[in-house]
Amino acid sequence: MATSEFSCTGHGGELAAYRWEPTDPATARYAVLLAHGYGEHMGRYEEFAARLVADGAVVYGVDHVGHGRSAGERVLIEDLDRVVDDLRVVHEKARAEHPDLPFVLVGHSLGGTIATRYAQRFGRDLRALVLSAPAIGQWAALEALLAPDEVPDVPIDTATLSRDPAVGAAYAADPLVWHGPFKRPTLLAMREMLGRIDNGPAFDDLPVIWLHGSDDGLVPREGSAVGWARIAGPGDEEVTYPGARHEIFNETNRRDVYADVIGFVHRALRRSSGDAGRRGAR
Repeated sequence: MATSEFSCTGHGGELAAYRWEPTDPATARYAVLLAHGYGEHMGRYEEFAARLVADGAVVYGVDHVGHGRSAGERVLIEDLDRVVDDLRVVHEKARAEHPDLPFVLVGHSLGGTIATRYAQRFGRDLRALVLSAPAIGQWAALEALLAPDEVPDVPIDTATLSRDPAVGAAYAADPLVWHGPFKRPTLLAMREMLGRIDNGPAFDDLPVIWLHGSDDGLVPREGSAVGWARIAGPGDEEVTYPGARHEIFNETNRRDVYADVIGFVHRALRRSSGDAGRRGAR
C-alpha cells in the first residue's frame, strides 16, 4: 500500500487530505471516500483503509475544517453543508485522478451525517453509501448539551468508543484528537443539519447500508433508526453488532465489520454496474 498526503482549499482554509492506494494504482477496481467523525482525524482510519486497499480500492479522506491537520478553529463548524462542499472538493480531485472508477462514500458518526447529506446533494456521482453509527434522526445527547445557557464541559468517555481498551487509550493520548468541550455553534450546526436531512430529498436507488453497535452510548442506535426510516429505500441493508460500542471500525469484531462493508460494496457495484444503476437525489 502506498500512502500520500495532499492539500486542498476548503471553505475555512487549507484542508489536509490523504490517499491510500495499491502500490500499482492501475490495479484499483473502485474508489472509497471516507468522512471521519467529530473531534477526530483521518489518521485513525489507517487500518480500515489498508483493508479496503487490499480489496482493490483506492481510498481518499480529509480532515474536516478545524480537525486534525486542517486549518480552522478547533472543532468549530458553523454550517455542515460547507463541510459537504469541502468533501466535494476532495471527491472531484479523486475523480480527476481515477475517472473510470466507481465511487463509494463511507461516513462514521458525524461523518455519517455529512455522508448522508452528501448523498442527498451529490448521490448521482456515487455507487454506494456506507453509514457507520450515523448521527441522523434523533440525537438526545445533542439536545442535552444545548439545553443549558453554557455548554457543559463533558469530555467523551473513551470507554464508550470500543470494547478494546487500547482504542480508548490511544484516543486519549492522540494530540490530533480534540479533548476539549463542544462549541455551541457546532452543536447548532449539527441540529440544523439533522433537520435538513429530514426535509431533504430521498434517495432513488443508490445502495445504502447502515451499520451500528447495539451498545453505542454516544450515538444510540434508537435515535439513528428514526433517521434511517426516513432515508432507507427498498433493498437497502442494515446490520447491528451485539455488544459493540460506537467505533465499530475499531471494535473487537472490526474484521467482521470490514468484511460486511466489503461484501456490501461488491453487491452494490454489481447491482449498479453501468450507468443504469446510478442514482442521485429525487
